[in-house]
Amino acid sequence: MARRSFAVIGLGRFGSAMASTLVELGQEVIGIDGSEDSVRAMADIIPQAIQLDATDERALRSAGVQDVDVAVISIGENLEASVLVVVQVMGLGVQEIIAKAVTPLHGKILQKLGVTRVVYPEREMAIRIAHGLVVPNVVDYFEVSKDFSLVEVPAPADWIGKTLGELAIRRRLGLTLIAIRRRSGTGAETTNVSPAPDESIEAGDVVALLGDNEHVAHLDRVLRQ
Repeated sequence: MARRSFAVIGLGRFGSAMASTLVELGQEVIGIDGSEDSVRAMADIIPQAIQLDATDERALRSAGVQDVDVAVISIGENLEASVLVVVQVMGLGVQEIIAKAVTPLHGKILQKLGVTRVVYPEREMAIRIAHGLVVPNVVDYFEVSKDFSLVEVPAPADWIGKTLGELAIRRRLGLTLIAIRRRSGTGAETTNVSPAPDESIEAGDVVALLGDNEHVAHLDRVLRQ
């Protein structure tokens, strides 16, 4: 995995989780917040945790934000501050900016400013939970687009011992199996991406299926059987 540099501005729940995960993934992270308590709480996790006013371009520059590959703006609750920080970071020349939004209007403003990606953490979590309620035993769910989703589910019992060719998943279910996650007897996990038609499903496998939301929802019937 290539090492990249990130500035995470705003160390609330979303920002601190983002920063700590990036550090765990071996990335270079600068964590920034205006609260001394928030910075202190992350000081043992982020090598560079800095307290400063992120609406001040000179302060951001002194922290080295202009040199990062990606800036994550996690100041969703204060729309004015969020927008001002985005403008300042853009002025520093950061090419990739991910910004948190809490309302559709907030998101539209951020998109108009030209951020690379707007994220709605609460909305995205709600979507995952809703799909978990519709399709039982969902391991994970990802919204690929408005109409298409990727869902991970335990392989149904009647799939075990059969090859992908025999199961004909795409023809029968309208879904494409793109990966199989399997845990060995020692606990090691492997992922087989784009498995061949002669690959057999084993007990305990988790399968990743891609398709339109209508067909994903129909998994409910298959899994209940």
